[in-house]
Amino acid sequence: MEWLYLFAAGLFEIVWATSQKYSQGFTRPLATLITLVTATASFVLLGLAMKHLHLGTAYAIWTGIGILGTSVLGILLFGEPVTLLRLSFMALILVGIIGLKLTY
Repeated sequence: MEWLYLFAAGLFEIVWATSQKYSQGFTRPLATLITLVTATASFVLLGLAMKHLHLGTAYAIWTGIGILGTSVLGILLFGEPVTLLRLSFMALILVGIIGLKLTY
């Protein structure tokens, strides 16, 4: 169950980071509310996962999911650059997430 909590926490991190961009410095009420609610959900789920997972593993996977998801959404929604080097480093993060899970 803790891995499901961790995965969900990572997904909520993607949502709150993206909605924070849409909030334009917390000047848009709906985007701000989504940011605050999903950030809270992300932290709560991360905390639940950490009850049974190692701190370093849980935190690294949580941030890795957030990094990958927000990077992809940045490309898709905000026209951020897609370069071979950037995609290569994103792939390394994915390999790190998988490696941490496999070696837990």
